[in-house]
Amino acid sequence: MKTSTLLLGLAASTSANIMFTHVPLSCNQTGMQMYHGCLRGQWCTENGDCVPVQEIKYSMSFRSADPELDVRDGPEFSTDGTCGPAHSNTICDPNSKVNTAGAEIPQIIAELVVFLGAQVLTPIPAQLLAQMAGVEQASVMQNVIQQALTEAVALHMDHCLPSNGCQSGCTGAVVPTSPTSPRSDGRCGKNFGGATCAANGPYGGCCSGYGHVAEIGSGNGGTTTSQEPVIGTVSATMPPESTATAAVTTDGTCGAGNGNTVCGNWPNGNCCSMYGFCGNTAAHCGAGCQSGNCLSAPVIAAPGPSPAPLAPNGGRFIVVGQSGVPAMHAGLMPNGRVFFLDKLENYTQLKTSDGYYAMSSEYDPATNNVVPLAYSTNAFCSGGTFLADGRVISVGGNAPLTWLDPNIGDGFTAIRYLGRSSSDASLNGQSWSEPGNKLASARWYATAQTMPDGTIFVASGSLNGLNPTVLANNNPTYEILSPGAVTRGNNVPLDILVKNQPYYMYPFIHLLSDGTLFIFVSKASQVFNVGSNTIVKELPDLPGDYRTYPNTGGSVLLPLSSKNNWTPDIIICGGGAYQDTTSPTDPSCGRIQPLKANAAWEMDSMPEGRGMVEGTLLPDGTVLWLNGGNRGAQGFGLMGRPTMEALLYNPAKALGQRFTTLASSTIPRLYHSVALLLLDGTVMVAGSNPVEMPKLQTDAQDPYVTEFRVEQYIPPYLQGELANQRPTNIAIPNKTIQPNGGQFVVSFNVHPNAQGCTVVLYHGGFVTHSVHMGHRMLELDFAGWVAGGTTQTLSVTAPPNHHVAPPGPYVVYVVVDGVPGIGQFVQVA
Repeated sequence: MKTSTLLLGLAASTSANIMFTHVPLSCNQTGMQMYHGCLRGQWCTENGDCVPVQEIKYSMSFRSADPELDVRDGPEFSTDGTCGPAHSNTICDPNSKVNTAGAEIPQIIAELVVFLGAQVLTPIPAQLLAQMAGVEQASVMQNVIQQALTEAVALHMDHCLPSNGCQSGCTGAVVPTSPTSPRSDGRCGKNFGGATCAANGPYGGCCSGYGHVAEIGSGNGGTTTSQEPVIGTVSATMPPESTATAAVTTDGTCGAGNGNTVCGNWPNGNCCSMYGFCGNTAAHCGAGCQSGNCLSAPVIAAPGPSPAPLAPNGGRFIVVGQSGVPAMHAGLMPNGRVFFLDKLENYTQLKTSDGYYAMSSEYDPATNNVVPLAYSTNAFCSGGTFLADGRVISVGGNAPLTWLDPNIGDGFTAIRYLGRSSSDASLNGQSWSEPGNKLASARWYATAQTMPDGTIFVASGSLNGLNPTVLANNNPTYEILSPGAVTRGNNVPLDILVKNQPYYMYPFIHLLSDGTLFIFVSKASQVFNVGSNTIVKELPDLPGDYRTYPNTGGSVLLPLSSKNNWTPDIIICGGGAYQDTTSPTDPSCGRIQPLKANAAWEMDSMPEGRGMVEGTLLPDGTVLWLNGGNRGAQGFGLMGRPTMEALLYNPAKALGQRFTTLASSTIPRLYHSVALLLLDGTVMVAGSNPVEMPKLQTDAQDPYVTEFRVEQYIPPYLQGELANQRPTNIAIPNKTIQPNGGQFVVSFNVHPNAQGCTVVLYHGGFVTHSVHMGHRMLELDFAGWVAGGTTQTLSVTAPPNHHVAPPGPYVVYVVVDGVPGIGQFVQVA
């Protein structure tokens, strides 16, 4: 068995990407490593090569037919009836009119690849098992069968076992007493009128405990379950004799790229990841693990895709303007306008007063006009947040490119400030201010979060933009800035970042209602107390693929409310397996309440895998998911198959019923895209610049190029007559809110038949790379609603403390019968 020389990430065409290279993968069809030594989305050939599975063709959302595999993109077909490794690795052509022997094999491969590539944990039909048994001696099928049986038998019958909550069509189960006909949308069971499943229908015959039907190959068979068995580990993936004599790490690095060292009793764990770091998380012990207690299969398997029925009204996308600059970063400012912030480029649509191209702009959604803004340091892949005084800051960045603009300097340690006001229009159009304050250390791809006391927590980042598998290039620390964004000067190692290198950049960070932080990178998360610099609790690994850069999904802190004592509830969706154009993306979502005792992930799934998907809270309490792609990773030229449709997630609904499919855009939004809520309740969608320098025309090398068009997504709640039912004339006399549980007044007009309302306090945060830094929403209590009254004056209860609402600019939305009025900016003091 020869060692594979597949090096992932070599598809990048520029050096401007941070590339996550790993050791060459070695696979063995009979080995016990996870995926036999390969990664999810790959299969092991007889020669020991890990090769990407061929592209699976299927509709991108609400699936009603079996996916198809284009086998002609892979091995060549036999022309004489011979096949296999002894005959140039040809396979039998299923469309052949002459060589029909073994013609069923490609179809079986197709079904199995769908099964493996999507991790759809559904039963293998008896007929397929019989076909597999009939051809298991065929060398072309051997490794596919072994991989399928490793997963399928161990993870057998997820939908159909009564022990897993199967509701109808179950193995050995009693038929429901009052069955009803199957539905057309793939839903079933007690929550859907007792609907059963058609065994010969497009979704299969088994109804899971979560109300989905499934059959292998259906493309929607993944369910919302984490009830999977623990599969035993192997002692090592290196030969026992080499493991026994190998040197033990002295710095936490290991494996082929680090002198063939092993982890031994290294405190973080004894698994050596494919990137050469010691640890004990699923990222270390799972796919690609080089040595130690490597896993042969996921401890808990993530669900595959699940159907998301079409919404009766999906909203619509319309193109409204031009961004002026590529929209790498964005945020809604207190003047109601949006800033766009980009890196140094050799072309934008705007120029600054010095005659050079602008790298930032200010966009007015009311007029769709855009003006240039100047800055002094390269903001490439920076982090950011809003200060207590309402200003927004951008922190970190990258090196200067003096040949493009000699006036823009090094941004690695930069702190940039931009001030706007809801009452002082003189600030509009003013450029970024950089008085010279610097971070304590260089940070590229850092995350920032405003704390309850107004200080700023800044974490992570690359020191120099070089290989993150080399410790010397990484900055797995945090520092604290004052409320005015001046550093305290200390870089403090952050345990979760140290342990999860190289997947440590752009962590998801959410401020919790007790003042601690939820921090997530890779597949791991913890609750962290900044004041005492201590870990409050380690949380379970999130099943599935990597979720942060360069396989970022999206993370949302769901709306906070006094109804459940402000209990934080967080959802993370999407992700991917590795950094390359061939990487599969993850359809699964995990939801957790980190402050609860024995906090655990509740698994759900989208209708397709998505990378770079971002979640934006809407005023009605739902979450809009959009942007990204279905295959590939973050980086220039690394993502394909754009996911064009929007999804709506309703956290209040039962598990398995929360996703619906909305309207689709016509514009791909891949690397460096943004989405954010505007004052009028619509969502701005902008960006996509997956090339190193702006490019306006596609070609064979770059099928996706720079996008300047700005879209407005109009949600269902503003469609048709609903648009005329907004609350109007909203007035908030006191625009400064003290978070002490006191009262403030909100008055407005409603239509005569209004039934009720909610009042929410909303902060959109700093948006970049599908990370929404500081994003949060609170549902506020109130009194004074008068049934039947067209003029309402409410006494609204302010947030109880800064833990729930850290200081800074917020928007108050009044939502009447699900329809929001125009948002009003306020300041939480």
